[in-house]
Amino acid sequence: MAHPVMFEDDDPYLVRLRQVALAFPDAEEQIAHGRPGFRAGKYFAWYGGTTKGSADDRIRYDRALIVLPDDADRAALAEDERFFEPAYLAPSGWIGIDLAAGGTTDPQDVDWQEVAELLDTSYRQVAGVRRLARLNGEGGPAGPSEPSG
Repeated sequence: MAHPVMFEDDDPYLVRLRQVALAFPDAEEQIAHGRPGFRAGKYFAWYGGTTKGSADDRIRYDRALIVLPDDADRAALAEDERFFEPAYLAPSGWIGIDLAAGGTTDPQDVDWQEVAELLDTSYRQVAGVRRLARLNGEGGPAGPSEPSG
């Protein structure tokens, strides 16, 4: 059975997120499990998610970004109330940020530079050597960065 679609294609948060995520080398969007995912060979981000738990306990975040943070940043991010542990992905190190935290309904209120930096870190976790070389050479949505290592 196919998963139901759990997003609106014209969601203004998703529209803006697409602009940032698809600016990474070879990034593409693919729908899986009813949600848009962004990949460059492997997935580096998802839009929307839930927490794990029973139907009464889990929280659905329709306007969330799920990324794979650097190990050194994970603990600090987890202390920020906007972040949550996404169902199924958290055990593999993924973390979600509620882009509509605080009840905002305007994507202009989102710190898109922070989003670009989260995406950049996540992309670097999964991108291959050639894609990383392109990102380091051409720059990306998060701006210039120093190659890690």
